[in-house]
Amino acid sequence: MPAKAAKRRTLLQVLLLTAGLAVLAVISTASIILVDRARDDSALVTHTVEVENQIAAVLLDTRRAESAVRGYLLTTDSAFLTQHEAAASAARQDINKLRDLTADNPVQINNSLELKAAVEKQLDEFRKIIESVKHNDLPGAIDMVRAPNTGEKTERITELSGVMRQEEDRLFVARTISADHSQKIASLVTIAGSGLVVALAGLSIFLVRQSSRARDRAEAQLRDNYLNLEETIAERTADLREANEEIHRFAYIVSHDLRSPLVNIMGFTSELEELRGDIFKRIAALDSATSATPDSPENATDTAEPVLSEQDTKLSEEFNESLGFIKSSIGKMDRLISAILQLTREGRREFEPVKIDTRELIEGIVATVAHQAAEANAQIRVQPLPEIVSDRLAIEQIFSNLIDNALKYLKTGVPGDIAISGRTKLGFAIFEITDNGRGIDPKDHQRIFELFRRAGAQDRPGQGIGLAHVRALVRRLGGTMSVSSELNSGSTFTITLPTKWTMSKQGKVV
Repeated sequence: MPAKAAKRRTLLQVLLLTAGLAVLAVISTASIILVDRARDDSALVTHTVEVENQIAAVLLDTRRAESAVRGYLLTTDSAFLTQHEAAASAARQDINKLRDLTADNPVQINNSLELKAAVEKQLDEFRKIIESVKHNDLPGAIDMVRAPNTGEKTERITELSGVMRQEEDRLFVARTISADHSQKIASLVTIAGSGLVVALAGLSIFLVRQSSRARDRAEAQLRDNYLNLEETIAERTADLREANEEIHRFAYIVSHDLRSPLVNIMGFTSELEELRGDIFKRIAALDSATSATPDSPENATDTAEPVLSEQDTKLSEEFNESLGFIKSSIGKMDRLISAILQLTREGRREFEPVKIDTRELIEGIVATVAHQAAEANAQIRVQPLPEIVSDRLAIEQIFSNLIDNALKYLKTGVPGDIAISGRTKLGFAIFEITDNGRGIDPKDHQRIFELFRRAGAQDRPGQGIGLAHVRALVRRLGGTMSVSSELNSGSTFTITLPTKWTMSKQGKVV
């Protein structure tokens, strides 16, 4: 019996070992299957989040394109046109990526195709509006913006986006439930297993939890990206301001260091001019010594101009002409250095927002140039203007420069007519300074805003700084500046400024 008992015990052990191996194999297989399933479900949940984010990206870029079109319609600023083109390109890329992400879902394939068609129609409508603005058909562009079908297109895009989100929300719920269910079964199988599969069960749980943490980290990072976007923009703006301040410091140092050698040149030029008389007197004396003619008339004095030969007289004239060129160049360089220093000081000045009666301010400027306007036979008409909150000195410099330029570049022989008008629109004040002067060639419209660059005939005094300074001030005040002009047809400068500018919007001159 003991032998039989031992045999049965051995058989039982073999059976238990076999059962244990079978259980181990089943549990291991089941664990592997369930872990893979949980990983796939988690991947599907993450995929659903990516699809929803892509839908949001399509809506965001479409709205950015629409906002840029409206900005271009309001201001005709080419910067808004660039923004629109970038947003439209991004919207097309987003919709293509969305179509690729939803390629595994027949319902979403159809929805993405309809959404793409709606977005393309909307972008085509934007393109028509832009073309109308470019062809100066502003009323037509406004009509297209106000047309009922424009809103219907936007509503259609929003509706299709909502439908796709609903489908993704449904998938998200189903996939989350499936993932949770897989995790529960995996836990139950692991708990019901023997100690031999504890390590494998722990590894499976680790993998499942790792997948969950990865999903949570991705969602948290997405939320943080949205929350930190404004802070990132503020940091980059601060970096830009620091770079601009460094540029201004460099310009100040360079201008200051240039003035010292310039003063030396001016001093030595003056000494050379004083030596000129002695030099040519000696030349005249040498000529007299080698000729039979008397040295000078009886009534000659030390200050009298020496009598020179024809060749020496020509040399004297060339000497005087060279000195004149040197003094003229020194004067021009001195004015340029002074202008650079002025721009640097202005860039460092902190603006202070105050309430401004712009009509009263401009009428004061007109009064100071009344004599200049009378000499040019010009009238300056100031129409009703909106009040704004801004930096008074900057506003005064802006309009003083523009009015001075309008008087400076009037057509000879034609009575000057300068009109200053203004209006408000969507929180901005739009000022227009119109004249009937010589005008500006369209190819020079950007050139005139560049520092030390001038356009047209250079028959008026100036260093090419005024308009560059004006545009820099306008930008610091959160506005835009543009010009509309043709040769011999006058010019219209348009200034757009916020009606209520605050210190938080202050920038540095660029």
